[in-house]
Amino acid sequence: MSTPPSTAHDDLFWQDEYEPITESDQELRDVVERAELPALLAALAAATRDPSLLLDELRPPLTPVDTVGHPHGGMTEQQQVRAREIALDGLRRLRDERITSVDTLPDTTVDAILAYLTDGRPAWWPSLRHELDLAADKGGAPDWRYEDLAGDRPVEVLVVGAGVAGIAAAHRFSQAHLPVTIVEASHRIGGTWWKNHYPGVRLDTPTFGYSYSFAQRPDWPHQFAEGGEILDYLETVADRAGLTDRIEFSTALVRAEWDDDERVWLATTRTADGVEQVRRFAVVVSALGQLDRPNIPDLPGRDTFTGVTMHSQEWDDSVDWRGARVAVIGTGASAYQIVPAIVDEVAELVVFQRSAPWMLPADNYHEPMTDTFAWLVRKVPHYAQWHRLWVTLLGIPGRIHTVTAEEGWDGAPLSVSPTNQRVRDVLVARLAEQLDGRPDLLEHAIPGYPPGAKRMLRDNGVWAAALRSPRTTLVTSGIDRFTENGIVTADGVHHEVDIVVYATGFRAADFLDGVVVRGRDGREIHDYWAADARAYNGVTVPGFPNFFMIYGPNVGGVVAGSLHFMLERASEYALEAVHELLVRGVRALDVRQEALDRFVAWVDAENRKMSWGQPYVHSWYQNRFGRVSQIWPFTNAEYWDVTESVDLDDYELLP
Repeated sequence: MSTPPSTAHDDLFWQDEYEPITESDQELRDVVERAELPALLAALAAATRDPSLLLDELRPPLTPVDTVGHPHGGMTEQQQVRAREIALDGLRRLRDERITSVDTLPDTTVDAILAYLTDGRPAWWPSLRHELDLAADKGGAPDWRYEDLAGDRPVEVLVVGAGVAGIAAAHRFSQAHLPVTIVEASHRIGGTWWKNHYPGVRLDTPTFGYSYSFAQRPDWPHQFAEGGEILDYLETVADRAGLTDRIEFSTALVRAEWDDDERVWLATTRTADGVEQVRRFAVVVSALGQLDRPNIPDLPGRDTFTGVTMHSQEWDDSVDWRGARVAVIGTGASAYQIVPAIVDEVAELVVFQRSAPWMLPADNYHEPMTDTFAWLVRKVPHYAQWHRLWVTLLGIPGRIHTVTAEEGWDGAPLSVSPTNQRVRDVLVARLAEQLDGRPDLLEHAIPGYPPGAKRMLRDNGVWAAALRSPRTTLVTSGIDRFTENGIVTADGVHHEVDIVVYATGFRAADFLDGVVVRGRDGREIHDYWAADARAYNGVTVPGFPNFFMIYGPNVGGVVAGSLHFMLERASEYALEAVHELLVRGVRALDVRQEALDRFVAWVDAENRKMSWGQPYVHSWYQNRFGRVSQIWPFTNAEYWDVTESVDLDDYELLP
């Protein structure tokens, strides 16, 4: 096995030296006026190693966010004025003392900065240290090596998938020098970010919150990254981590069978040309994504349509949609990006809507990072890392208070609490303004379910503008059938189109779809689940020893934290389980059913308190039984707690 090159820090984008500040006081004032103050003050306190800059009376209060985030974490105008004075002095100090670098910080300095940024919430500090490479005790990377513990015992690891989750797992396991084999069914890395290349594809979460703690890119071009930018990032991370040359591309896992006598997995892989190979692995790590299997509705007459059809994830770049009559079925996240991107260049656009989307205001959705931000990244040591930490921190409480249901609330099914109703009122008013003069559109643009019950999108006005376009027809009548040249709706109208785009989402609840996994006593995992996938901490499943899921059931977060954090923590939890095997000299561990039942009951109870868990809500967050099997109902801080260590009382150890 080739080992990735070692680095002094657990950050593949680590930078030692920064440009010296040469600007005048007035130019520095201009920078400070436009900067996000908490992140800047934290960066200055770190660079100068002077936490006295962080006055208690200037702590950002972290005001709860309903729809639009509060500048500077909710600092008052008076706080901002004083904070700018201190920040200006700090930038002068960097300039005059020619400070262009900063290394690992003393614990006391880290604690002081985290106390400032969190308004004194020490319970959050461990999870934030995990994201901070300047902290000496940053978590994540293993502090042990396979060769020091294994002796002559082989512990071969199979990582399945080379998307966002697979890269996280492969990197962490490789850091422990474990012999890792990586298989990827596609011809390249990136998972969803190479498969989804439709017009307009980009993030709907702030870019800096969508990156690894061990690969903190400082120079993202856009505030909400375009799809190609994320793909480039993932490829760069894999290269710098030494993973790319070790991936077996166009190779899928089709079967994994547990040999209880030998305590190993017999994994059958198949290449694109059909060649199968059976190999033995002590550990299997599944990093197969949730949003990967297209959901195409089986509509009557679908096969009779003679035009072009494609799912948003299977966009055919050879098809010229410009000047064509295009139908987009669905109004979820993909359609929300595709429709505005193509509306001005098609002949006609027919949008088939089953339920309208809720959209959070984000006027900067298509904007690049600002010049001020770029200056800070170049001149203030590790400013980008502090900005990322600030974004991550703001995501811990997130908007979870806005989607928590109040028992007995009489506003259902349109809202779940007074706060949720307040959010609804604000968003409806914004829609009314955007669709002023078009009551026909407004009637159908207001969702008939509570805010947060389904994924909320980012609104900078382009969706409403696309609906108002003379080229666009919004259809809310259900689809009755396809014809050779179009679609007939339930109201009898025939819509003639040349191209049909299915923006109909994915079969997110179908975990490990297409892979046969047989555990102890020959039981197949899909039979065990019976269409209701469950995993302890989203990672381990009873009866399937040494089998770990990285993007497993209930790991997806939507309003309270970072997906990358969840994936990294799942990877690190799996790695710690392997560490326990080596330290204790056992061959395998198998989670106990009672531990899983306890975990699922805890998660289910909380999900039932959320807008997406109400009995009158139906979305891809739920499986066919109505159970929310995809979403984590807590914050990143709670996931940190449950993955902080492997409780062996919850596992059976197999000698």
